Amino acid sequence: MTLRRSLIAATILAIQFDVAAAVAQTAPTSGTSTTSHRHAAKAKKGVSASTRSTPKSAVAPAVAAPAARVLPAVEPVYHAPPSDPGEAVIVTGTRDSNRHARQSTAPVSVVTAATLTRSGQMNLSDALTKTYASINVVAMAADSAALTQSIQMRGLGPNEVLVLVDGKRRHSTANIVADSGPQFGSTGADLNTLPSNMIDHIEVLEDGAAAQYGSDAIAGVVNIITKKQDHGYNLSATTGANAYSGQAWQYQVNGDAGFKWGDNGFLHISGQVYHTDFFVAPSTDHRLLPLSAAPEGAYTGANYTGPLNVPTDSNHIMGRPEETRENFGMDWGKDIIGDRLQFYGNLTYAHRHGEAYENYRIPTRAPSLYPSGFSPRETNEENDYAVTVGLKGSRLFGDWDWDASSTYGADGTKIGNKNTANTGMLASTCSTTPGNPYYSTDGCGWSPTSTLAETYRMAQWTNNLDFRHHFNIGNVVPMTLAFGGEHRMETYQIQAGNPNSYELGGTQGYAGLGPQSAGNWNRNIFAAYIDGDFHLTKHWDLDFAGRFEHYTDVGNTQNGKISTRYDFSRRVAIRGTISTGFRAPTLAEQHYSAMNVGPSSAAGMLAVDSAAARALGAKPLQPEQSVSASGGIVLEPVDGFHVEADVYQINLRNRIVGGGTVNGPLAVQAIEAMGYTLAGPALDDTSQDSAYYLTNGASTRTQGLDIKADYRFHLHQYGNLDLSMALDLNRTRLHHNGLDSQGNPILNAQNVGYITTAYPRSKIILNAYYKVGKLDVNVRQTRYGQTTDMMQYQDWSNSNIMCPGSTTESIQYSNSCFKQFKNTPRWLTDIEVGYQVTDRLHFAVGANNIFNVRPRRVSQDVNSYGAQIYDQFSLQVPITGAYYYGRLNATF
Repeated sequence: MTLRRSLIAATILAIQFDVAAAVAQTAPTSGTSTTSHRHAAKAKKGVSASTRSTPKSAVAPAVAAPAARVLPAVEPVYHAPPSDPGEAVIVTGTRDSNRHARQSTAPVSVVTAATLTRSGQMNLSDALTKTYASINVVAMAADSAALTQSIQMRGLGPNEVLVLVDGKRRHSTANIVADSGPQFGSTGADLNTLPSNMIDHIEVLEDGAAAQYGSDAIAGVVNIITKKQDHGYNLSATTGANAYSGQAWQYQVNGDAGFKWGDNGFLHISGQVYHTDFFVAPSTDHRLLPLSAAPEGAYTGANYTGPLNVPTDSNHIMGRPEETRENFGMDWGKDIIGDRLQFYGNLTYAHRHGEAYENYRIPTRAPSLYPSGFSPRETNEENDYAVTVGLKGSRLFGDWDWDASSTYGADGTKIGNKNTANTGMLASTCSTTPGNPYYSTDGCGWSPTSTLAETYRMAQWTNNLDFRHHFNIGNVVPMTLAFGGEHRMETYQIQAGNPNSYELGGTQGYAGLGPQSAGNWNRNIFAAYIDGDFHLTKHWDLDFAGRFEHYTDVGNTQNGKISTRYDFSRRVAIRGTISTGFRAPTLAEQHYSAMNVGPSSAAGMLAVDSAAARALGAKPLQPEQSVSASGGIVLEPVDGFHVEADVYQINLRNRIVGGGTVNGPLAVQAIEAMGYTLAGPALDDTSQDSAYYLTNGASTRTQGLDIKADYRFHLHQYGNLDLSMALDLNRTRLHHNGLDSQGNPILNAQNVGYITTAYPRSKIILNAYYKVGKLDVNVRQTRYGQTTDMMQYQDWSNSNIMCPGSTTESIQYSNSCFKQFKNTPRWLTDIEVGYQVTDRLHFAVGANNIFNVRPRRVSQDVNSYGAQIYDQFSLQVPITGAYYYGRLNATF
């Protein structure tokens, strides 16, 4: 479908749903949030919300009454959102100054800190996955990507989700996903670098918003709102483990405190320490079994046949990494000239040390160093930091509100290897003669057991100037006009590792990057936007937004968005949006290259702009372009029962995906053209070697339905019961598969599956939160829908079987014929029981996935070396099984 036809279809869809203005309501929690532990009464019609036994709703006003200051000044005391998150005033997806979540023209949900805490998860990305239906993470990322974690939303990738902190763009991670899979090539924002106790609540906009916020806001926007109290101390300690396996012990200790800054300012400080041990899914390595155990046609060239009795469960590749992390955050605000000028800002810092297992190497691989074999580990030493400073105010320039800010954020990580060996340095072919293809800078006959593989750094400097004004058109139509500009400079740096990490095939587990992959790249982005919000009638709201951006490396883009909402009554409203979007290729997508070494194979990721990639048909990356449309209905059938239902469609053209994969001699030639030398087992069977690159290889259409509902039962002396439901139905289809320079489809069936069916077809979260007296109980039931992947036939497949339609290509390690694997739907049950020991102490115990539900196991013919027993690229059920924990909170 052309862009014009897409716009017409999306416009018709938006018109069909019409659209409407907000229903201001009180009472239960939203579908993704439960009651906040803080009380913030909201007066309506002269009656305090805290004094009504039965919550009432009111028709949303056509325009909020002009306040003395529409852009709130920094308050000496922070006012928390009301107990019903649907009544929280939001700042995401709107330029209005007092829009509530349920009044939004596009679906916006508020997830409170209390909801995130009751998830039982210590990492923010995992907590969101537990509590938000349209957000998921992969079961297990590969190689260095396992050391960071990025979220996916509405079936799209991490690069299509924009993350904000207090409305300011968050920088992305420097650690690129360099292996094929649903997140291939992504460098999404790493939410886990933020202290979890720094967060007051999160606003999630489920809509395309590139016209409002710029590139990346295609699947949606996650806006993290930080705490700004000027008083109080909060301490928390949590510990737990995967009880059924007795491993992966975790602990977290955090604290935050608010302080007054004179008579009209605040300072809020947060800190966190987190640690988790390894989790390893038990498995049996094919290579450590007797040859007689191998099925017909299996590849046994990598098997160990020596005399040592090596445990068959020595391979720990399938699991979660060990991680230790220290996080720090600080927020501040200070009135300088009353409410006309305020100084504000925040900063965050995180240090992470992580280690992830790679495939076990059998004893014959480096017997002089590891007579019993070895399990290499990838490591990272990461430092992530960001700081925002700004001035804002109202009435300083007439009646205009304004905000000027500057944000600098960077992520730097050193990727290393330990428990490893460079087998090429130990081989007889190793040479100390410069110019020899097997030359070793550090000599021969020995090998390091730990080394630096590479260093990455991604930085982003963003400067914003925004203006806003409320006025009436002809004294009839109230309007909010906002406009502004942005400058962003992005830099990306790769430094080579130690020579012994990349020469002669590189170190086992993870080969380092050589000088040919190193470099410094940068670009500037200039943007301007305008946004007009019109209340055409008392019940009808219409919003127009437009944005122009110029990228110094990929050119210009113009994007627009139209949103509208109509309230028929206080109980029924409809809304709809149509928008265009744009995502420029990241600097990492354009310039990253690497080589990965397996036990008997090698895989090279080629930089798109390299000669090696161009020889395989690669072309310069172009921006992704999207057309999104959504329409929904907001209902309150009876007082306190809230229902929201939204359908959506996202057409994404020129999607950046992994493609151009080749195997065998062509792959070896491409890797060597990058300047890397293959040695040893990687050359024994070149059918296992591959080379690939990123390309604008696909156009997809994502369609879905989001439903949220909640209700609170007031049981009087028996307490309150909050019930909520959230459903995301999601389907992505491939509408165009590009062709390479030889006329072959860029995406094979496996790559198509990664971007279309690895994401759950549906996800349902049912939550019940009951509180009576000092006791509180939370029960959550989550159903993950089916995922489907096309899996490569591995070492225990029958090499004598040919691919359909071929008489020469074996299914084993084939890159054109695959086996379909379906992760069937799964239900997970989570329970937490808490007790208010004193006014200041709260204790809770809980179990996530109490029945130890695991993903479906793959068959042995697609199970690499017998150790990868699950589909690691599925975004369905976690591989870790049941998790039990305890938590103590203290508030002063």
